[in-house]
Amino acid sequence: MLRICPEALALYFIDVQAEVPFRFGGETLERVTCARVMFEVQSSSGGVFRGWGESPLSAQWAWPGNVPLSQREVALREFCCEILDAWSGCRDSGHPLELGHSFLRETLPGLLASFNSRRNTESRMPYLAALICCAPFDMALHDAYGHAAGKPIYDCYSSADMSRDLEYHFNDPNFKGLYPADFLSRGAVKIPVWHAVGGLDELSGGEQGSAELRPGIPATLEQWILKDGLCRLKIKLGGSDFERDFGRFIEVADISMPLGVEMLGVDFNGMVTDPKYLEQFFERIDRDRPGLLDSLRFVEEPFAPQLLESGEDISSVAKWGSLFLDESAHDWRVLPKAGRTGYSGIAVKTCKTQTEAVLTASWARHYGMDILTQDLTNPMLAQISHVQLGAHASPEIGIETNSMQFYPRASAEEARVHPGLYRRVDGSVDLSTINGPGFGYRIEEIDRRLPEPARTS
Repeated sequence: MLRICPEALALYFIDVQAEVPFRFGGETLERVTCARVMFEVQSSSGGVFRGWGESPLSAQWAWPGNVPLSQREVALREFCCEILDAWSGCRDSGHPLELGHSFLRETLPGLLASFNSRRNTESRMPYLAALICCAPFDMALHDAYGHAAGKPIYDCYSSADMSRDLEYHFNDPNFKGLYPADFLSRGAVKIPVWHAVGGLDELSGGEQGSAELRPGIPATLEQWILKDGLCRLKIKLGGSDFERDFGRFIEVADISMPLGVEMLGVDFNGMVTDPKYLEQFFERIDRDRPGLLDSLRFVEEPFAPQLLESGEDISSVAKWGSLFLDESAHDWRVLPKAGRTGYSGIAVKTCKTQTEAVLTASWARHYGMDILTQDLTNPMLAQISHVQLGAHASPEIGIETNSMQFYPRASAEEARVHPGLYRRVDGSVDLSTINGPGFGYRIEEIDRRLPEPARTS
């Protein structure tokens, strides 16, 4: 079977300025740095092949807290450089799922511990932040394998390419003889999208705001729905002000559903500390707006991570609707406990690495848990791998994709090659331009001028 071995790497940082601020949880995203990685590998069949990966280093999402944002951003860049050095010393060969799994289990924890030992207690990086630093390296490795194999990477997750089945990765005999290809969909050309309604987003034409500062970008949710034919909305809520959260949810529903929106989701970004808060939220909707709960398809990351860690039973909340993990679920290993406590599903994201996304989706599908594919406001190359995960992990319910809402011009060069990925038509994105090996970026056709590498090996 084909095996690859790391040869050389290059790390680039691309700064992106938001044209519209994105409010979620307790923070606002006004800019982000994307880490882009080039990974060269030696193939066991001969030849050197190049792969690419990219992910936003969103400190606001992966590392919320009181540490100044500028310090968190610097730390994320520094840790990316340390990950590059660690991969540079790797001489193992294998399938990217094996290499990625090994790096995540055997290398990343020690790397993070060493990094944090040099920082004071208040500024220590959480594991989720380390994962988003790891993600572009992992994706680039998968992309490189696809180029070495000469086929799309999602065609490389079966027994034809993998020497180890999922029993090895999960240490679970129920997966003997099974591979990710047994649980992933074949992909779709068009996927319905979920539009993110941020905490600062204006909803209707009657509101006053900064619409005149954003030429070409819809100023309100109403305008977005009409422009893009949206039928699914994910609403960001704060989790600490009940009346504000309830009022915001009802207002979004009242504005959007007459315009054709059929499905709603809410995301608290782990800000709720008491399950009774969410029980009361459901009960109030059911009392004041009978039937509206039928349109609420999921509640994402409702509670602070401590609730899952403590094993607190949330089944009294889960009876009202589907609860999904996101930030609290770094990998598939939390899912057994999550299922026992009342969660019904998991949000997969490429920013937690392609390896973890594929493994998590496989475990969840086998044990009957639902899957969402959620966004980290992915622009440029990050959008291409993101939509492909959605096409294979959750094509029916669709994917969240929102970079076109907050920094649409950041992806102008990629959009010339893949126009359907960076605009939404009739509530969907179009993947038909993705083709070729790896993630099908067609990167040689994209006229993206990169800065000087921050680190090479």
